[in-house]
Amino acid sequence: MTTRTASALWNGTLKEGKGTMKYGAFEGPYTFASRFETGEGTNPEELVGAAHAGCYSMFLSALLSKEGLTPDSVETTASVELGQDDGPKITSIKLVCKAKVSGIENDAFQKLVVAAKEKCPISRLYAGTDISVEATLNG
Repeated sequence: MTTRTASALWNGTLKEGKGTMKYGAFEGPYTFASRFETGEGTNPEELVGAAHAGCYSMFLSALLSKEGLTPDSVETTASVELGQDDGPKITSIKLVCKAKVSGIENDAFQKLVVAAKEKCPISRLYAGTDISVEATLNG
């Protein structure tokens, strides 16, 4: 199996400090404001969302391919909610997917949508978190 690496550096206190996160070709700043308010920069939850959206899109494409289908596109957006449960916690992730695929009926597509949600590696990582998916075929 493959191993991927990401890193983060934080300097200073929680509210006044700042940091940088790196993975692959991406490097971006993050702060208290970008995470818990509406400040400039990124945050770990956005990176979780990007990872989940990318993983889900690829996994759904793989399931469609196993059915002998070639998707034109699978576009997924992930909304990651940071709530409170004895401290900050990711409380839910909502996936919204639009796929353009010929040769499949919506009922069969929706079964693959659910299977992808349950089986993609990032969904499995967040087992116990409320993960929902809403998918549109040829939308």
